[in-house]
Amino acid sequence: MGQQQLLLLVLGIVIVGLAVVVGIQAFSENQEKANVDARINDGVRIASDAQSWALKPTAFGGGNGDFHVGDATTGALADYFELGYSDTDGTTTYNNPNGAYALAASGTGLLITASKAGNTDVFVQICGFETNDITTQVGGTAPTACA
Repeated sequence: MGQQQLLLLVLGIVIVGLAVVVGIQAFSENQEKANVDARINDGVRIASDAQSWALKPTAFGGGNGDFHVGDATTGALADYFELGYSDTDGTTTYNNPNGAYALAASGTGLLITASKAGNTDVFVQICGFETNDITTQVGGTAPTACA
């Protein structure tokens, strides 16, 4: 009877150990997916703010129908965002706990690249002023420039 109880105890410990390992792995994967989702959300918010800025007349501090008036990619949009702003080597970057968001001209639009060390890059592209002119892409290479 003692050996059977010892065997059940060892079996129980092994099962609990495996459950803990699987739980930790599932948590890590979920955390990575949640971070990608957060960067997509932040990127779309920045894109929406960029559209709003571009539609404002220049007299009101906007882009007057253009994403690149006053060189939006080097700071003209900085006041619109509630993210930390830094400009190094001509690259505009906004930072928050979810990642770093770099803005770059994309033809007639704007490309936002959201990155975080060890995670997949997220691309948000704005090619116009309608809601369906904002596209997102997770991973891969940056999308082609807007026409």
